[in-house]
Amino acid sequence: VNPEDARKMRETGLHLMRRMLAVLQIFAVSQFGCATGQIPRTLWQKDQASKDYSPLIKKLELSVERVRQLAMKHQQVGHVITSSDLQDIPLGGRDELTLAVRKELTIALRDLMAHGLYASSQGMSLVLAPIACLIPAFTSSPQTMHPWELFVKYYNTKNGQAFVESPARKLSQSFALPVTGGMAITPKQSLLTAIHTVLTEHDPFKRSADSELKALVCMALNEQRLVSWVNLICKSGALVQSHYQPWSYMANTGFESALNVLSRLSNLKFNLPVDLAVRQLKNIKDAF
Repeated sequence: VNPEDARKMRETGLHLMRRMLAVLQIFAVSQFGCATGQIPRTLWQKDQASKDYSPLIKKLELSVERVRQLAMKHQQVGHVITSSDLQDIPLGGRDELTLAVRKELTIALRDLMAHGLYASSQGMSLVLAPIACLIPAFTSSPQTMHPWELFVKYYNTKNGQAFVESPARKLSQSFALPVTGGMAITPKQSLLTAIHTVLTEHDPFKRSADSELKALVCMALNEQRLVSWVNLICKSGALVQSHYQPWSYMANTGFESALNVLSRLSNLKFNLPVDLAVRQLKNIKDAF
């Protein structure tokens, strides 16, 4: 055939394939309940549905109680940990409260938020969506995801950078003026600002996701907003549906019992250092 006929044949073939896939997708949706952009629950390994999260809850409770006892002890003697207190302390000799928050509380919160958390593959979902219900279950597990990435995704979906770097907000920061006309700053606004601060301070030094999550938790305790910030992530339906397995603690309970546990710290005052992971690097950079 000549090139023109070959081109027409290719176009006809592609058109027929598109129509076939469209019909197959309609059939799958009507018969199996699949939808575009979603992977059926049966595609995940069935043995993962039996994962028990009660040890993670217990771990969080123990870490919260330890931090609460240490915080009350510091407040009883009239001493609140500040960044200046740690300037002359060797890196291996940080105070007990800071270590408990960073190495126990944050890790326990991270592990519970990571239960059933996975990184969704947009490419895979788009390709498999029309016939996903007809495919046997995958043998490999979906890729895991760090809870800090959830906060970053929340920051990006809410246009956090545009909010923090708006002219009005920059002006208010320069002259210490209220940006909302005397109205209280909402938890959402404070969370976006906190995530931006952590990213700005830690990303240039290539700090790990653990380090950035520790900084955010310290900042949340300082502002008495740990429960409200975590709750914003829990109530973000798009994030939960896209990144949590149906058997996960987050999807099953909405994180309610964990939020109740964390609320035990809400009435305590903290002044924890936020930049421990980058302080030494910043000092080296400033020296040069």
